[in-house]
Amino acid sequence: MSYMGITDSARPDFDSIIKKIAKYALKYEVKSHEAYETARYCFMDSLGCALLALNYQECTKLLGPVVPGAIMKNGCRVPGTKYQLDPVQAAFNIGTMVRWLDYNDTWLAAEWGHPSDNLGAILAIADFLNQKGQEVTMKDVLSAMIKAHEIQGILTLENSFNKVGLDHVLLVRIASTAIATAMLGGNLEQIQNALTLAWADGGALRTYRHAPNTGSRKSWAAGDASSRAVRLAFIAMTGEMGYPSVMTAEHWGFQDVLFKGKKIKLSQKMNSYVMENILFKISYPAEFHAQTAVECALKLYDSVKDKLSDIKTIYLETQESGYRIINKTGKLDNPADRDHCLQYMVAIPLIYGQLTADHYEDKIAANPKIDELRSKMVCAENESYTKDYLDPDKRSIANSIQIEFNDGSKSKKVEIHYPVGHRKRRSEGIPLLINKFHMNIKTRMSKEIYHGIESICASQEHFENKLVDEVMNLICREN
Repeated sequence: MSYMGITDSARPDFDSIIKKIAKYALKYEVKSHEAYETARYCFMDSLGCALLALNYQECTKLLGPVVPGAIMKNGCRVPGTKYQLDPVQAAFNIGTMVRWLDYNDTWLAAEWGHPSDNLGAILAIADFLNQKGQEVTMKDVLSAMIKAHEIQGILTLENSFNKVGLDHVLLVRIASTAIATAMLGGNLEQIQNALTLAWADGGALRTYRHAPNTGSRKSWAAGDASSRAVRLAFIAMTGEMGYPSVMTAEHWGFQDVLFKGKKIKLSQKMNSYVMENILFKISYPAEFHAQTAVECALKLYDSVKDKLSDIKTIYLETQESGYRIINKTGKLDNPADRDHCLQYMVAIPLIYGQLTADHYEDKIAANPKIDELRSKMVCAENESYTKDYLDPDKRSIANSIQIEFNDGSKSKKVEIHYPVGHRKRRSEGIPLLINKFHMNIKTRMSKEIYHGIESICASQEHFENKLVDEVMNLICREN
């Protein structure tokens, strides 16, 4: 066979990274009990985040079919709604809901991201296969989640896409494309072809995450990436050709065009490392580099709540990544701007003693005390925090806060290295995560449905053996 006059023999072999990801997606067998258990909690947390997002009109206005009224009979279902959609649009809906409130899991390294963003594609494909008569279990879903987490997470360890201005959601597209194609029954060549199509798409700009353009696209960008992945998977399944040297081709490849000529690396073998070490946002819907800062502020709340007017300076120390992306001064335009501002996320708990998604809305942001406190904050990088943040054996996300008052006195310096959602605090964090899940699904589900979901999720073995159809029948109903 030839393509545009180029014979098969003249075409290059697939780039090494394409081959490794495709082989992992197709052939790796997950054996880690810890990974499966963590994946169940990840599914629960992601579902809770998705249902909670349905309480926000800015999210729900984006949901449903592309063309109003274009419902697909026996289509893929969307949790908490009556929508039945084609799998591409279902992936967009589910992915957008999971990501909307910036409350789902996180992975931090040279690049950042939220691997549960891939659930949009995974759940859409699982329900698509289910509707076609294929029996898909929730263990199959967990296996796909573990693999998607791993692909996205390992790609972040030494590859910083943000430093060349690209958004991390391109890794959602890569991971979801590989897993969606495998779920559809793709062979090794089809998965490789699909991956080359995904890399050929390039990457979205991060500009919608940063001033002066910070906006709500950051809340649906992952849904967009997962839906594109599903589209590319279906294209590859038709037998459409791939582009073997899409990463390394001189002048025209991804690395030369978009990565400043640097080589993209897979710095360790893929297994189930990322899922086992995933970071959960348990207590606060806040950009993850600020999670421990919020905890520090809450520890100071009781001692400073009646002395806010007497504050002279608030000293913040953070990691290099946190300093670079969420250290913001000046006007904040909208909730998307506020939930990525370290100073805002510290001011709120100092004033209110808590931080919820509602605290980013305009009504709360209008409180002049917030900007007054922000103006008194001095933020600096702590090099030891940065070192431990990048250490693969630590992966800490440290912050500290100390407050100086007008009379010269100071609060104690509060320093926290690991947030409650870190693997090192699992025994403390999981009960809180389960409570977060229960509270979130209660906002959208009747008592009957809530108890049904709770029952399904309570046992690992029971959950894994459930068919996707049974779970979707339950969660895809409006309250």
